[in-house]
Amino acid sequence: MAKIPSPCIDVCKFRRTGPEGAHHCIACSMTKPQKRAFKLVKAPGPRAALVRLIALQQEVMGRYDHWRPAYLKRCRKKDVTPPL
Repeated sequence: MAKIPSPCIDVCKFRRTGPEGAHHCIACSMTKPQKRAFKLVKAPGPRAALVRLIALQQEVMGRYDHWRPAYLKRCRKKDVTPPL
């Protein structure tokens, strides 16, 4: 089975400030520490949990409507069931 892909959609511009004051990517809402953490996690359960966390974070922050279609497309290309 293929790995759950990263929530990153290959834009990586850290300009948006989130509720906690951290800089978030304008494309996926992840912070740099979140991106590093996702790379370290290998097990499917925790990877799926991190993707769901990012999706919830986007709902709180708003303006991330473009992310879900891009992420679902990435999951289809890798033949992975999206963890959303």
